[in-house]
Amino acid sequence: MQHLHFRAGVTPGFSRAFLIFSLLSSVSLSSAALAQSAAQSKPPVEIGPVTVSPPTSKPARTASPGNGQKPRSARRSTGSKPVAPAVAKLQPIGSTVETPLNTAVVTGVSSRLGISARETPATVEVISQQTMQDKGIRTTTDVAKAAVGVIGGDAPGAPAIFSMRGFSGDQLTTLYNGIPIGPSTMTGRPMDVAGLQQVEIIKGPDSLVAGLGATGGAVNYVTKAPHTGPIVNDAFTSYDSFNGYRAGYGSGGSTLIEGLDYRFDISHFNDKSFIDDSYSKLSNISGQLNYRVNDSLKVWGAAEYKRDSDRFYWGTPIVPANGAGIVPTSGVVSGTWSNYYLGGGMPVTPTIDARTLTTNYNVLDNHSGASELWLRSGFQWDITNNISLKSQVYGYDAHRHWFNNEISSFDQTVGGFAGAGSIYRERLALDHAQRLYGNITDLTVNSNIGGLDNRFVATVAASNNQFNVSQDTLFFNDYVDLLNPDRGLYGPRSDEKIYTRVNTASLSFEDRIKLTSTFALIGGIRFEDIKLDRTRFDPSGVLEAAKGYPFSTTFNPVTGRVGYTWDIAPGVMLYSQYATAADPTVANIFILAPSVPLLLTTSRTYETGVKLQSADKRAEATFSAFDIERKNVYVPESGIVFNVAGKIESKGVEIAAAVNAVAGLKLWGNAAFVQSRFIDFSYVDGAGVFQSYSGKTPPNVPNFVANAGASYRFDTTLPVEIGASMRYVGDRFNFQDNMVVMNAYTTFDAFAFVDIPKTYFTGVENTRLRFRVRNLTNKLYAAWGDPGYTDQIILGAPRSYEIGASFKW
Repeated sequence: MQHLHFRAGVTPGFSRAFLIFSLLSSVSLSSAALAQSAAQSKPPVEIGPVTVSPPTSKPARTASPGNGQKPRSARRSTGSKPVAPAVAKLQPIGSTVETPLNTAVVTGVSSRLGISARETPATVEVISQQTMQDKGIRTTTDVAKAAVGVIGGDAPGAPAIFSMRGFSGDQLTTLYNGIPIGPSTMTGRPMDVAGLQQVEIIKGPDSLVAGLGATGGAVNYVTKAPHTGPIVNDAFTSYDSFNGYRAGYGSGGSTLIEGLDYRFDISHFNDKSFIDDSYSKLSNISGQLNYRVNDSLKVWGAAEYKRDSDRFYWGTPIVPANGAGIVPTSGVVSGTWSNYYLGGGMPVTPTIDARTLTTNYNVLDNHSGASELWLRSGFQWDITNNISLKSQVYGYDAHRHWFNNEISSFDQTVGGFAGAGSIYRERLALDHAQRLYGNITDLTVNSNIGGLDNRFVATVAASNNQFNVSQDTLFFNDYVDLLNPDRGLYGPRSDEKIYTRVNTASLSFEDRIKLTSTFALIGGIRFEDIKLDRTRFDPSGVLEAAKGYPFSTTFNPVTGRVGYTWDIAPGVMLYSQYATAADPTVANIFILAPSVPLLLTTSRTYETGVKLQSADKRAEATFSAFDIERKNVYVPESGIVFNVAGKIESKGVEIAAAVNAVAGLKLWGNAAFVQSRFIDFSYVDGAGVFQSYSGKTPPNVPNFVANAGASYRFDTTLPVEIGASMRYVGDRFNFQDNMVVMNAYTTFDAFAFVDIPKTYFTGVENTRLRFRVRNLTNKLYAAWGDPGYTDQIILGAPRSYEIGASFKW
């Protein structure tokens, strides 16, 4: 778990630079209308994917505009005259008609060139809102089940984090409408997907767009946006066998004011857990207005408020399989275990006691939650047929808190073998206050260079991120019974204060040039200036000067990508890329301390693959092979602040395919193989004992993940669709020593839809009734292991049933 809270404060130089930049953006917007008289006689259009075109003097067609905690030990044509290039559309994100794997959708996570996932020389996945509905995805953690080789964890200290391509947690960057908000283990929250238009995932090192921390990749959450046209309303509700319920309403379309479109969404999800007295209550309200000032200028504004109120499940204790009175389970954990948190013990075979599968060890007065407010605004100005300027200014305010017992560790020495055993518990309370604001501006230029169609984008971004933390330093602890814990109350608290400020400015360039009608070179480079300031005060308010506070440091990473795409035949595209990323060597930038190496680690990837699509666009497949290396990695280790792992190497392949074979039949499947290893990870611990993890696998990295599913729609008077899916996740480890294995598991889901046409409900265009069974075989398995809480694992949910209905009119 990694949490935090922050006081505003900006360096004078940064303030001036940011102010000047913001004013320039404002001036550009205010002068847009005046500049139209200087534009070409035909209204400009949104610039789109680069296409080679023959010389022409015909004007382009007009198109309608669219859219720290204290660490626990534990991403041509030739001719005599110049020819203006023909211009294609720069499509709004998510605007393209869906294909089986959604590769035709334009994304914001992989490039700022306005190209689709298919046209990007990397593995980019798009999980659309329709896909989420079809697959029963309710939260952002569930999104992992729809992506190739991805697993998700709801570790309470770092909710909604992912593992992919051999990396997890802070080694993946989370974006929100293209905006990075900070390390995912610090800022991630449980979130309902009802208000999202799509989730975009790019695999492997990619700091070009995502910024700091995108070693394993980046995940971008895109909210629903207005559309131009008749108003469409939608609503849904559902209820499950854990007594959880979910409901929402959305509306969008054109208003009576010409040029003004809107979108509004509201939802609530009471997500009840199978663990006693645990839940997450998720509420969200969002809205956006788009206004087309004229054919060349669109302005927009958006606001969103999210709130979650939680009583978290922190994990189920690992116990010795041969312990007195223990009722062992099979297939959940295996290997060898001795208590990590309390200093070891006799190595034993680990298990989960069958009597504790729903037991809650949290204190009775536990509470966690967050409130988040987003304000965003911007414009798109098509200055000419070939030049477009886009800008987004944003503000984000978040308050998060944790007040829990977090450690639940079976103590082998207190009573592990003598009696029924005792559970050692330890508290932590933490509050974050985060305030982020910034601007991202893109200048896009379509041109013809030596007869070759070319697109160039220059992006300037600047942000100020204040992150303040109030953290309990007492870590109050006690012991409770394994089977009947007297949960009690939190107890005393004494907080230290930590103030962190991160100022970031970046300049990036991307270019795509089509050397032929089928072969394109794509590349980009990002220059970044990151200034970190931290200070810390003990519970009595005294500056912790002896520990090196306050301190400041500056990072200047340079990252980028170079690659190609080659359509060797209709529907067959080859691609390759080399890309890089940078992030702090230790933990994440919000919890760096003056006593640890204040350096950046670098990562790179080599990737190649093929993307296939049938002529009728009813079938798609992708294949990729990758080799990722992250150097100079520092890994948290029990009893020591940090230890050096020379590097992490990750290699693997990913395969995905989907086909709408015949009318009504859909088939899909994917698989990912990965080998991720520590290299040169050896040290002498605090007790003088030599330790080596070289060749070991990082936590929460399965070597094999596979998904498959099928559905069939019966074309009857009341159309019925039935389907099922399977998910396999291989062995994983909950700590870098690889002693405790979280065993491989397979789960199955099944569902049925009934669509009721509008003839049955006057005024309702479409009604769908649905029934779903999750974990059909009631598989008992370990879903996630938090390497900071190594004596407990998070169990997957048992079988549950859900009924629901959705309406559109």
